[in-house]
Amino acid sequence: MHRRDVLAMTAAVAAAAGVLTLDGVSFAGEPGRRTQTRKISGRLPAAAPDYVYLPVEVPPGVREIAVSYAYDRPAVPPGTQGNACDIGIFDERGTALGGAGFRGWSGGARTEFAISAERATPGYLAGPVRPGTWHVVLGPYTVAPQGLAYEVTVTLTYGPAGTTPAPVHPPQRARGRGRAWYRGDNHLHSVHSDGKRTPAEIAAAARAAGLDWITTTEHNTTSSHGAWQGLWGDDLLVLTGEEVTTRNGHVLALGTDPGVFIDWRYRAKDGAFPRFAHRIRQTGGIVVPAHPFGPCVGCNWKYGYADADVLEVWNGPWTPDDEMAVAAWDALLVASARQGRTWLPAMGNSDAHREPQVVGLPQTVVLADDLSRPALLSALRSGRSWIAESSAVQLSFSATGTRGAHAGIGERLHADPAAEVTFLLQVSGVPDGTAVLVTDQGPLHTTPLPADGRVQWRTSPARAAYVRAEVRHAGPAGAMAAMTNPVWLG
Repeated sequence: MHRRDVLAMTAAVAAAAGVLTLDGVSFAGEPGRRTQTRKISGRLPAAAPDYVYLPVEVPPGVREIAVSYAYDRPAVPPGTQGNACDIGIFDERGTALGGAGFRGWSGGARTEFAISAERATPGYLAGPVRPGTWHVVLGPYTVAPQGLAYEVTVTLTYGPAGTTPAPVHPPQRARGRGRAWYRGDNHLHSVHSDGKRTPAEIAAAARAAGLDWITTTEHNTTSSHGAWQGLWGDDLLVLTGEEVTTRNGHVLALGTDPGVFIDWRYRAKDGAFPRFAHRIRQTGGIVVPAHPFGPCVGCNWKYGYADADVLEVWNGPWTPDDEMAVAAWDALLVASARQGRTWLPAMGNSDAHREPQVVGLPQTVVLADDLSRPALLSALRSGRSWIAESSAVQLSFSATGTRGAHAGIGERLHADPAAEVTFLLQVSGVPDGTAVLVTDQGPLHTTPLPADGRVQWRTSPARAAYVRAEVRHAGPAGAMAAMTNPVWLG
């Protein structure tokens, strides 16, 4: 079955709304067949909308729906984006924003998938294939000047529906050590999106990295939430979440209730993000813009920070875009001090997808009342945390006033403006490290770490609204080894 090319004018009008719906595909007229297949082809122009929906009329009695697709990759001039097209599917409940009909997404990581009541390809949700209008969704991520020629193949298999297994989700707490510092990596990808590791391999890597907890954050799908059975334990807590991957930036829905899907089909100009930030919090999670200066297409954060709870300033091995993220975050701290409003804590995660990317590089270390979802998210939200390149790095950072007042990371030390405040930084595991103490004026104290790793420095609330610590490796690049959230003064 062939389709005429989508007219450039039609696609341009649809692009303004961000979606285009093609003519539907029918499977009627072939009674008695065990399987039916339709092939749909067409071409999208360079002005293609963000999402192109292909309606598929699914008759009664279908056991499985299987979809595969392909598209061309013509040569393009240097500096010009070529073709890249994602894929997913919504069931008969529809495609309305919010995702009631969401059944899976694999982005560009797979060329085919299948869904039945009993099982589904990773990235997709098992469940009955009910009759009605399903929608295959194409996401032309980038389109070459020549356009994007595509072919979608849909195969229906008839038979008894089967039974959908009840998902087994991770528990919300582990034994832990009571009130203590816990290490976590909260941005990870498996075979359920564009990662290459299985959940079992991630769990093993997390334990090897000395982590106490992790969060599963696949791109635009929740299929991994039920994939960790037997992998958690008293020594490892697994939280559920999602990396909401929009065309104007990525955000971690961190620690949401198991099975909760957060939609991604909008841009900053649509004004929809506050609604979904509210949805993340409503379902128990926190809102964490990820790699805000990431170099990939669509990775730069364009939604502002009014709806954020925490900001991911360090993503994977230290790179120039992390340097930019820390600088932007520090400017937000200064604005918070100036305006007297709530400040935005920082965190770091590995965003590991495959070997040789290291789970736990970096990791966020939080002071939590116990090893549970509520306690960990509360600690992240309050900024009682610091970031380390590995579990080999140990750090403490605190302030003491003249009358014995004391404050740690993420806390405020109340003191008179002129009162002397002593900061103590203690570091181990960075033998070539340089300590940098940063205030709202910028870096005010820089020194090589002494043999005992102990750095002391004095200031006052009149001279510093906050002080935070960085530990960097020696050398011209000055790669980060560890960094803290601020201690506030005044």
